[in-house]
Amino acid sequence: MKTVVFMGTPSFAVPILNGINDSDEYQIKAVVTQPDRPFGRKRVLKPSPVKEAALELGIEVLQPEKISGSEEMTKIIEIAPDYIITAAFGQFLPEKLLNAAKIAAVNVHGSLLPKYRGGAPVQYSLINGDKETGISIMYMVKKMDAGDVLSQQPLKIESDDDTQSLFDKLSIIGKDLLLETLPKVANDSITPVPQNEDEVVFSPNITREQQELDFNKSAFLVDRKVRALRPSPNAFAILNGVRTKFWETKPTDEKTDLQPGSVVEKTKKTLKIACGNQSVLEILELQPSGKPKQEINAFLNGAGQPIKQGDMVITNANK
Repeated sequence: MKTVVFMGTPSFAVPILNGINDSDEYQIKAVVTQPDRPFGRKRVLKPSPVKEAALELGIEVLQPEKISGSEEMTKIIEIAPDYIITAAFGQFLPEKLLNAAKIAAVNVHGSLLPKYRGGAPVQYSLINGDKETGISIMYMVKKMDAGDVLSQQPLKIESDDDTQSLFDKLSIIGKDLLLETLPKVANDSITPVPQNEDEVVFSPNITREQQELDFNKSAFLVDRKVRALRPSPNAFAILNGVRTKFWETKPTDEKTDLQPGSVVEKTKKTLKIACGNQSVLEILELQPSGKPKQEINAFLNGAGQPIKQGDMVITNANK
């Protein structure tokens, strides 16, 4: 059996971890993940999905705040695994650590490299309206997501996909593709392909400013951002003076002469807002600051009661 140190943090990495563990070809010696982080309004410490999965499997978990120069890094080097495998771990790995892998250090990345190097490849594929995304298995190098590509598999992006649905599909593809690729790496029957630096596109982590919706854009583009940032970090707008997360929206075929941000239609169960290019967006689910997520009828029968047709309800967060 080949030995593995697995490094990952979000739910995307869990099926990949489970796939390696279920295989008779590999023994996971340790799992490395980010430290527990405060979560929710009460800021209770919460373990990462990878930590939870590893503990269920009875695998030792290491949680360095920073891997470089840490005791955990020293331990991994002492383990000297055949493979170091990462999947959305969230930290750079020092070259000394990468070199500790006897066979290879490889990464499972959620894009078709060299497009979308960085921490938010799936989000950018949706924001930019790409027709497909995919998985790349690549050698790890010191430079971010710049290693030679070992294998790739594309995935069509459907019109109703959001980041969560794509992560769910990509994680399964990543698991299967990794298990197909590792034996070829071990017996040297695969030809690594260098990335074309002229085609590199970066996908840095989403900033707070990027989370704000711009209703001057078309309803189609606003909805695309809502889906790209769902379930995290969420798109928001200032709705009737309150910072509000938009969880689910739907572009309509309607046209309006009202200014973007104005209420086109309001009933007890319906809220439609004008967007750019005379387009109209229906709001289906939202979450005002400090409140639970709610369907639009609950909002309109509560905090949204004062809203009237024709009202300008969307304002810029910086005003």
